[in-house]
Amino acid sequence: MSKSTGTKGKVVKKPTDEKLNQKFYEAELRRLQFELVKLQYWIKDQGLRVIVLFEGRDAAGKGGVIKRIIEPLDARGYRVVALPKPSDVERTQWYFQRYVAHFPSAGEIVLFDRSWYNRAGVERVMGYCTDEEYWEFLCSCPDFERMLVRSGIILLKYYLSVSDEEQEKRFQSRAKDPTRRWKLSPVDLETRLRWVEYSKVKDIMLEHTDIPEAHWYQIKSDDKRRARLICIRHLLEHIPYEDVIPGALELPPRPPRDKHYVRPPLDRHIILVDPYDGHH
Repeated sequence: MSKSTGTKGKVVKKPTDEKLNQKFYEAELRRLQFELVKLQYWIKDQGLRVIVLFEGRDAAGKGGVIKRIIEPLDARGYRVVALPKPSDVERTQWYFQRYVAHFPSAGEIVLFDRSWYNRAGVERVMGYCTDEEYWEFLCSCPDFERMLVRSGIILLKYYLSVSDEEQEKRFQSRAKDPTRRWKLSPVDLETRLRWVEYSKVKDIMLEHTDIPEAHWYQIKSDDKRRARLICIRHLLEHIPYEDVIPGALELPPRPPRDKHYVRPPLDRHIILVDPYDGHH
């Protein structure tokens, strides 16, 4: 972090524009991911229910942060929820209903790659909801989240902020890369043209839904490496946990092989040829 001195002599920290060193990033990520493993053991041991939701503009880096969080974890203890647009039936339901269906059980973490805040963002900007539905959401959402917290759910809300220039750079990169082009949906291309509208609805969303029981935590994400480390570190600091990882296991000796069992010939089944034979 760089520092600058204010008019009254107070030292004020400002985010640096420098990209985080790759070697440092990888080492710190390994350290934090080991702590995530400890956290997951603790969540399971204590029967905690954790919801972590990620919002932000397209190409803000939400998927990258989620990927680094779940990388070291036991897949049986977390779920990533990225819902498609609602079906005709879901459109007739209570707005929060389809999200509630994915909430965690005891000992589980659920990460939302976009969440019920779609209504306060893309649905508002693109005209997918009515004015009445929009304002009703902003009114009811704080009460909905207070109810979740009162029920014992740990709710963390992260908003990744990407600059106009960096978002355009990432869009152009995706457009040129056929392996990543699927990330550009027609809606993404349309929202690219509505930067100011998204800024307005974000400000309104934060004004109405940044509540003491469930604060918004904003992360500048022009530097993806910094954003990932900042988010993981905050997550670990926000949920107190203890190291309950089981001790090293002593495996018993394996039983002796059955000398009387004769396996069938290998050519009875299909075995794929190794195309990399000779490559090291």
